[in-house]
Amino acid sequence: MSEQEKDALTGLLIEEHMELTLTDLCRVCTVREESVIALVEEGILTPQGKAPTEWRFPERNLARAAKALRIQRDLAINTAGVAVILELLEEIEELRARLRQEGDL
Repeated sequence: MSEQEKDALTGLLIEEHMELTLTDLCRVCTVREESVIALVEEGILTPQGKAPTEWRFPERNLARAAKALRIQRDLAINTAGVAVILELLEEIEELRARLRQEGDL
């Protein structure tokens, strides 16, 4: 899949609020199913459905999956480490948002 096709698919998903299957998410992120399954097992992604063949990922999971996979690739750490990093990054962003609301930042 070319970069243009990925961008078009990503834009379409965000605009139409669609859900991704496991295959779709793997295709857009250019990873094997095992990589996404590991993210689900670690709690990084939370699909709807019981089995991988039934999983549906809300579009917000696309950005989270891409970020998690980039962290994993760039820092060469395991999925448990990625989960901790994402949690800390989200906490920092929440604190910054609170500070902006209070006018301190």
